[in-house]
Amino acid sequence: MSNIFKCPEWDSTPETAVNHNFSENVNNNKVRNGKISKERKKKKKNTALKHVKNEEIKETLRKSSPGRFVKIQQDKCPKLPNSAPQSLRERLIGSLKGSRFRFINEQLYTSQGSEARKIFEEDTTAFRVYHDGYRQQVSQWPLNPLDVIIKSVRKMPKDYIIGDFGCGEARLAKSVAHKVYSLDLVSEQQDVIACDMANTPLTKNSLNVVVYCLSLMGTNLKDFLLEANRLLKMGGLVKIAEVQSRFTKVTDFIKNVERCGFKLMDKDLRKNYFFFMTFKKISNISKSAHMEDFSLKPCLYKKR
Repeated sequence: MSNIFKCPEWDSTPETAVNHNFSENVNNNKVRNGKISKERKKKKKNTALKHVKNEEIKETLRKSSPGRFVKIQQDKCPKLPNSAPQSLRERLIGSLKGSRFRFINEQLYTSQGSEARKIFEEDTTAFRVYHDGYRQQVSQWPLNPLDVIIKSVRKMPKDYIIGDFGCGEARLAKSVAHKVYSLDLVSEQQDVIACDMANTPLTKNSLNVVVYCLSLMGTNLKDFLLEANRLLKMGGLVKIAEVQSRFTKVTDFIKNVERCGFKLMDKDLRKNYFFFMTFKKISNISKSAHMEDFSLKPCLYKKR
């Protein structure tokens, strides 16, 4: 037998097994028509580079030999945000706070002002939880409607006295030069008056402007607007900013406000996500006047 056909599996002689190279030739060559010819290796396209976005790194890889390690400088690698993952405890606390905010928010929109005030009186932490959640929601909006209100008030005469109903953190009073009475259901600041928006301690005909910035909550909006009528001087203004989705029909809301002694002066329904309206007091309407109550749809936040 010729040496070319000797194979380690067939030949028991160690010397022969060491010297023969048949398997290597078979692996690298093909037998065609009795001849052994080298197989043409197909060039494979390097598709791995298509996922590399950094052009400098891609060029370095393209020039390097296949199978070799390539050293890439650290400053050429994309940097990842340096944010530590939240612990399970932090995630649970955040989830509980979010659930509690949504619950309080729903209660404020679906009850009367006096009932809403009791919620905060019975639970002293509820007001802070609500405003923490509210602040988080504001950060996700395309604009903050309070900024629009502040810009409008700054253009008014400096002797105008403003009433900020549902003031929250009283940012309006801190942003303008006017005298501002800041009112809300709970007072966490010395200059905020805690009261029901339908029954405030302010004197009759003492205000030039009443502001409701996302604060027409509750089911008794008639009582809120009649209180504004009592406090405003003749010709005084009511400025309202509200979420678009709360209005079923804008014209119906305008008619209800006008029945409380006001006339629509201006409306801006083009702002993204919010409606802005300005009314002027044209007549005195008693709070005891028989009038059907009205409300807007509640603004409920979904769980994310």
